Amino acid sequence: MKKRMFTYLKFTSLVGLIIVLFAFTSKRNKQRKISEVRIEFIEEQDPYVNEATVNKLLIQNQERVTNVGKEILVLNTVEQDLDSHKMVEHSDVYLTVNGELRARIKQRTPIARVNAVTPFYVDVIGNTMPLSESYSAHVPLVHNVSEREVAEVFPLLKEIQEDKFLRKHVVGIYLNMQGYYELELRVYPFRVIIGKVENLKGKVKNFKAFYQKALKDQSLDKYKKVSLQFRNQVVCTIK
Repeated sequence: MKKRMFTYLKFTSLVGLIIVLFAFTSKRNKQRKISEVRIEFIEEQDPYVNEATVNKLLIQNQERVTNVGKEILVLNTVEQDLDSHKMVEHSDVYLTVNGELRARIKQRTPIARVNAVTPFYVDVIGNTMPLSESYSAHVPLVHNVSEREVAEVFPLLKEIQEDKFLRKHVVGIYLNMQGYYELELRVYPFRVIIGKVENLKGKVKNFKAFYQKALKDQSLDKYKKVSLQFRNQVVCTIK
């Protein structure tokens, strides 16, 4: 009986000691200052937003986050501050057990630059975004299109971005006086008249077939315009 009581008291003391140690460790962990900030950019992207900019966004109450106790750092607020940046698509902020604050950043992806009075990018989901102070994106330049016309031209921009052939060759998109879209190519001097933003898959397929035949015939330099406006037709204008 005495042995059983001794075992019970020993077990109770051990549990109490564990609780005290846990409480002490938890308190010290909360009071520990953030030792370091580490920033990671998700995926291989051009640096439209840099680490210095992210560090500025990690300032709270005019103090660097490295000087803020872990118990008063609200991670959701930090994430909201990062996500509010016009170059950031998504962020994930968390603390490690050794006091490091880590921020994983997914940047927005521009697919075209609109040559407006105040130039801007169009991103991969069709939203506008400002130009970056850190990096100039190598994307097609869009002319004669206003911000309110972005939704109309976006399917064409998306088609160019997703098609390896078009992405290689197209450097400019123009909205002409007739309200039709034209493509400027990187190498060849002729314009490709897309017309309205419709039946894009068929038009691109026809253009690729024309391109391969003209490349074989060595006649690509002879043309001034190549029109894809008409269904299942490629109409060429010679210089």
